[in-house]
Amino acid sequence: MTTTAIAIDLGTAAVAVLVLAGGASAFVTGATRIARRLGLSGLVIGLTVVAFGTSAPEFAVTLDAALAAKSDISVGNVVGSNVVNLGFVLGGAALVRAIPTSEDLLRRDSVVLVGTTLLAILVLWDLRVSRAEGAVLFALLLAYLAFLVRSGSDRIRAPEVSADGGAADVVRLVGGLAGVVIGAHLLVLAASDLAREAGIAEWAIGVTVVALGTSTPEFVTSVVAARRGRAGLSAGNLVGSCIFNVLGVLGLAAVVRPLPVASAALPSVAWLLAVVLVATALLWSRRVLSRAEGAVLVGLNALNWLVDLLP
Repeated sequence: MTTTAIAIDLGTAAVAVLVLAGGASAFVTGATRIARRLGLSGLVIGLTVVAFGTSAPEFAVTLDAALAAKSDISVGNVVGSNVVNLGFVLGGAALVRAIPTSEDLLRRDSVVLVGTTLLAILVLWDLRVSRAEGAVLFALLLAYLAFLVRSGSDRIRAPEVSADGGAADVVRLVGGLAGVVIGAHLLVLAASDLAREAGIAEWAIGVTVVALGTSTPEFVTSVVAARRGRAGLSAGNLVGSCIFNVLGVLGLAAVVRPLPVASAALPSVAWLLAVVLVATALLWSRRVLSRAEGAVLVGLNALNWLVDLLP
């Protein structure tokens, strides 16, 4: 282990995160504008471009790691991203401003989140996610999206952007997609090297460094939304992202390649379930997530990281 090699890997990971975030933002903007010019409805755009585009970092990193036979990083990224979303991101947003909750979030999405987390434990119980299990997860995602359509959920609305742009939007679309793919590959390479250089298990790197990297766009967006008084929308999007990660990201990655994982997966998923239950209880308690409750979630995430990274 050399300090220089670790510093290089951390620097590469930081660059990869910036490329991922910039690529995802450009991809969503370009694709949304092109879709509007093609006459697609806000509903269709929300279900396709926005739903998949905002999760592009998780998708790209998880698929790249799966194809590289780095399944611990692949699955660890999904589990760790959900912990980060509910801990650092949701809790951090609440520290900026108390987050009000909606009836849909309490009665529908939080219940679905608990259910998908329990399903993740069931799928990972044998320390392997098979293609068949991945197909079931992805099918459940499609069913969930169909349910959102029928219920008229606000989550599937497209962002308000101009339809003007022409060739510039094609450049944004292609360049953004390239940025996501390149950033994902760099992050997986850096994470693998970091695990080897520092003597840390790839699973631990996946649920910490990689997960934080792919959740950075959500963190920035949520804090900005909280500062602008739109924290309630941020909470709904974060819960939806966690559902999407388990059903869509993990499901599709397993369809592409079966994912065997280390035994450390079970304690990590059990911890995820605990965080989900605590976050759900706090959201239900007074129909608002206070600053003090946000601090509890951030503390749980920090404790989880400490346990994961200790030798």
